[in-house]
This record gives sequence, structure tokens and C-alpha cells, in this order.
Amino acid sequence: MLHRKIYQLCCEGKEVWIFLRDQQRWLERATILDIEGDLVTVRYETDEEDEICSWEELIRLESIGSVMQRLAAVPRGEFDFPMTDDCPENEQLSDPPRRESNPD
Repeated sequence: MLHRKIYQLCCEGKEVWIFLRDQQRWLERATILDIEGDLVTVRYETDEEDEICSWEELIRLESIGSVMQRLAAVPRGEFDFPMTDDCPENEQLSDPPRRESNPD
């Protein structure tokens, strides 16, 4: 099951957070590049002092304890969210037609 989900995330190319249970650490914002047998290739970046390092790492499937994916992000503080009325009229979705109920 985990193998199929990791393969799906690899195909989507989205950022994931991976917990390595044997090392008790998280790989943050990693991209799954490839799966070959029980080896998963991931790429991620770390921010160390005054430089950003890019890493590519091979991980055994059995070492992966958890995989998370960010679904959404909302800025903190006051923020004016765009409303549908703010969209140009040609981009607005129309209301779906209402079905009439037939009394039997």
C-alpha cells in the first residue's frame, strides 16, 4: 500500500514530508524522484547557516514511517481573500440549473 502511494506521489511530483523512522528525522519539502525496487530516491534542500544545500538521497522503503503532503496553505493575519464578485464576468461560474422535483 505504501509503495503504491509513494509511486503516485512520485508521478505527481508534489512536495512531501517524509519521516525516516530508523533515523527519527523528517525530510521536509522533499520531491520523490524515482522508485526502484525497495529504494526511493528523493531530493530536498536544507538551509544551513549562510547557504542552501540541495540533497539527493536513496531511502529504503522499510525506513519510511510516514509521508505527508500539504493540502493547502493560508496566510496568517489579515488578508483580503478574493471573492467571486471580484472575478471578471467571463471567468465567473454560473449557478447550476435547479432540478424541479416531480410530486408523484
